[in-house]
Amino acid sequence: MTLITEAKKAVISEFVRKAAEYEGIEPEKLVRLISHGYVVLPKNVLREEIKPRAIGMLTSTKVNANVGTSADYINVEEEVEKAVIAQKAGADAVMDLSSGGDLDSIRKRIMEVVKVPFGTVPIYQAARDCRMVVDMDEDDFFRVVERQAKDGVDFMTIHSGVNWVSVERLKRSNRLLGVVSRGGAIIIGWMLHNERENPYYKDFDYLLEILKEYDVTISLGDAFRPGCIHDAGDRVKYTEFIMLGELVEKCREAGVQCMVEGPGHVPLDQIETSVKAMKSVTDNAPLYLLGPLVTDIAAGYDHIAAAIGAAIAGMAGADFICYVTPSEHLALPTVEDVREGVIAAKIAAHAIDLVKDGQRERARQRDYEMSLARKNLDWKRQFELSIDPEKAKEVHGRRRSESDACSMCGDLCAIKLVKEALEERQV
Repeated sequence: MTLITEAKKAVISEFVRKAAEYEGIEPEKLVRLISHGYVVLPKNVLREEIKPRAIGMLTSTKVNANVGTSADYINVEEEVEKAVIAQKAGADAVMDLSSGGDLDSIRKRIMEVVKVPFGTVPIYQAARDCRMVVDMDEDDFFRVVERQAKDGVDFMTIHSGVNWVSVERLKRSNRLLGVVSRGGAIIIGWMLHNERENPYYKDFDYLLEILKEYDVTISLGDAFRPGCIHDAGDRVKYTEFIMLGELVEKCREAGVQCMVEGPGHVPLDQIETSVKAMKSVTDNAPLYLLGPLVTDIAAGYDHIAAAIGAAIAGMAGADFICYVTPSEHLALPTVEDVREGVIAAKIAAHAIDLVKDGQRERARQRDYEMSLARKNLDWKRQFELSIDPEKAKEVHGRRRSESDACSMCGDLCAIKLVKEALEERQV
């Protein structure tokens, strides 16, 4: 019995109780949200105990970190280190997007150190296992899903919204960058070469049978996400929205947890519309966003462009943020890039929680405590409350003030001056 099936029967497992405690909400409320599909709690039935991370309505905004090799650079231990650093920085989930080397052994090695929900994109391995992508047969699409499910993968991005309707819409569009989703491009290339429907769409019910057996959460991939500002908000993307909404219904009926992925590159004034449209057509399925990046010209700083977009998207209803690193569009990220990407996304996630129903009070309490620590010039407590305590402590220590304030103002610290003046007046 899958988690969503149990939830529909009002069964509260110990795993759900732990998730509810982490979120600061009642277990009964969390179970109801899961039963409706408004919240997912990814965990493969074969996976050993992991930290529960609920994603969706009324829960805290979560952050995912991607790691993995490329065909150009294969260093397994570095990817393992990235996964460790990402979790230390606060990542709520880790995905292995490896596309180079022994993918089975790489995945298993990374999974050994991941204590939060672990995700993959199976089509990458399906493509690598074949000499030519277009030579895959339909069984290859599903064999890799089952193989990864047996390994204990908790959630998978699968581009089931790609079909002939959406591909024809793409052909008639005036897109500048076309398709930037690697998984989506693999499937579209296969479809066009073989003149056959996407197996993940055509045989979606069979896909759900595999996922249900292992209670794998499906993340319905956004193959047609806009890869630049020029392509944002076009009919291609909205066509896929509708397809994904239909697939969400099928997932819920089958007892498979699902979330939906979204764009992409989106200008500020289109983010709210895009998010609300996705939430509407998917009946409030948890929304997993890459960014969105609010400009195309922030190369080297795309983690900042993405954090800006994520904060706005979160106010409109986004639930799960896929981090973006400074290396986005440029290179495979380094360990430090991964850390910076997670921190930037965590800042956006907390900013969202400050205004999010169900999390506002808890999030604002942390900010209140930080303000209190600043009022008292309590540096130890300020470091503890910071999203990145190590960086805060390091920066503060670079230039120490002779006073108990920081070196920006020293004895002219506004907080210190007013506090002392008020104390003198009371005497």
